[in-house]
Amino acid sequence: MKKARAPDHLERASVPWLLACAVSTAAPHTEHLPLWLSAIIGVALLLRTGLWLKNRPLPARWLLALVVVATTAGVYIEYRTLFGRDSGVALLTLFMALKPMEMNRRRDAVVIIMLGFFLLLTHYFYSQSIPTGLWLIASVTLLTATLIRLFGGPQPPVVIARHAAQLLLQALPFMLVLFLLFPRVSGPLWGLPQDAHSSRSGLPENIAPGSISELILNGAIAFRIRFTGTPPANSVLYWRGPVMDEFDGRAWKPAFLGRMASPQIEARGESIAYELTLEPHNQRWLLALDAPLELPQNATLSMRMQALAREPVRLRSRFTLRSSTDYRAGLEETQQILSASLQLPAKGNPRARTLAAGWQQKHSNPQAIAAEAQLLFRQENFVYTLNPPLLGENSIDQFLFETKSGFCEHYASTFVFLMRAAGVPARIVAGYQGGEFNPIDGYVVVRQSDAHAWAEIWIAGRGWVRVDPTAAIAPSRVEQGIAAALPEGETLPVMARIDLDWLRQLRFRWEAINNTWNQWVLGYNPDRQRELLSRFGLGDIDWRGMTALLSALCGLALLGITVWTLWQRPRTDAAHRAWQRFCKQLAKRGAPRREAWEGPLAYASRVASVRPDYGDIVHRAARCYAKARYGNADGASMPALREAVRQLPNRWRFF
Repeated sequence: MKKARAPDHLERASVPWLLACAVSTAAPHTEHLPLWLSAIIGVALLLRTGLWLKNRPLPARWLLALVVVATTAGVYIEYRTLFGRDSGVALLTLFMALKPMEMNRRRDAVVIIMLGFFLLLTHYFYSQSIPTGLWLIASVTLLTATLIRLFGGPQPPVVIARHAAQLLLQALPFMLVLFLLFPRVSGPLWGLPQDAHSSRSGLPENIAPGSISELILNGAIAFRIRFTGTPPANSVLYWRGPVMDEFDGRAWKPAFLGRMASPQIEARGESIAYELTLEPHNQRWLLALDAPLELPQNATLSMRMQALAREPVRLRSRFTLRSSTDYRAGLEETQQILSASLQLPAKGNPRARTLAAGWQQKHSNPQAIAAEAQLLFRQENFVYTLNPPLLGENSIDQFLFETKSGFCEHYASTFVFLMRAAGVPARIVAGYQGGEFNPIDGYVVVRQSDAHAWAEIWIAGRGWVRVDPTAAIAPSRVEQGIAAALPEGETLPVMARIDLDWLRQLRFRWEAINNTWNQWVLGYNPDRQRELLSRFGLGDIDWRGMTALLSALCGLALLGITVWTLWQRPRTDAAHRAWQRFCKQLAKRGAPRREAWEGPLAYASRVASVRPDYGDIVHRAARCYAKARYGNADGASMPALREAVRQLPNRWRFF
């Protein structure tokens, strides 16, 4: 006799659904996992698929336990911990791949589905983009469909998928209510100290040969700007970042000068209002347009005219600022800052020092000395390139008199060195220059490839004056961007050299969509929530009122779904209701229970074979029901069914 299967037994046909769930939820994480771990996960899933195809038994539990211990030890060795974002995600992904190896009951299948739902959340630790969201929606639909297949039995895949989509659509109102009204919390998605804020690409804290040129190969967006009026020309868009005024012979860095008051900035032209959406870069720099006049409440202006946030920018943030591109600043600069802007190492670069000393003897005006340096760059066949030769100990001399090839940091560093050697206070400013206007959404996009370095000199009666030595070598860099300034053959991000108008328009549209997603979904912070509630007269609502409103709207959504579900419920006619009651009461009296798929005549035959004493009664009722339900609508079928029921013995009569 064939052994009966346990009620919790897993159907063989359900295994492909569960394996698809494992692949869907684990595969995107292979981008962040070490290669050896991704290989183990892939081999485990392929091996389980092969066992299913060949109908082979699962591996022994002791072998599986040994693999789990070994791979867990490997994760510990790789990350030096079993706690935190990266190691935790690695373990979850590993368990998702290994769990199917012991999957032979529905309970195991439910564990895989629940683990899949949880694992999907971890994808947002690494990416919150639109493609990630679409992938997760598809994966949630697959997990829900697998749950339906697991407990709903064999059905066409299209029917299962449609049912899963309907369930998710019913959850959509709750999702919208919770998204809009649930109290927003400012802070990182992941908060453990060892990896809460991984490093981001951005401007370096120190400037040395190659510091800025490394960023040029990165086409990622650094920030977006929406101007209140017409965007200014690219040639005046200097976005101010760190300021360096200490030189050790190789690199420039900010000097520690203590706490000082910010300089007075006098706007000489119209001010420019704009909203800046800054990508996280783990620094305090707000990269305001040079020079900032009005800052957000949580920002300050440093003594070097930097707009600084109170805390490092670790989340995508929006700031409203006002700047002027025509200004005077630092007219009454402190002697401490001026002295720091003249400091040079005691030794090194003798030829550059001699050249600058000659300019100092020739000119008493700092502007004339600066003009001499710019004239030198223009006339001596200097080359603007991302791939300059390596420089030795006397890097300024070697660049100025031998290689004559460099990027913006080479020219800014050499210019500031020459100015200081000639007695002119000078410093290096790092930031971004220019930007690309997106006509689709009206934002100016500044990328990491727009990173730039320039110089400032101090002139009595004028304060700090910007001088961009790169403009003397490659003026197109300031006017048209990095791609126009570099010679053919230089390595650049692919999108920076796009000349096809249709491809450029496609990129504009995609970035506009991404910007909308960032502004209104990922950027839906407490300020945006208060702004939305204020539009409905709820700007002063507290947490108690928010809870009540949230509960009321969720209740209304639940009521609406309930009404819709009842409205969609299949309606049965009188004959069908009478037949259902008949079968139910018959089963209570010891007759076999009718299956949902079983027709009336087939059921009557089965009852008669098991309980002959009920045969005449059930056959008579089945024929009347079949005629009333499926026969010609002559009006006599239903009364005949009722009459047949009335002829039942009293102890069976229930109509």
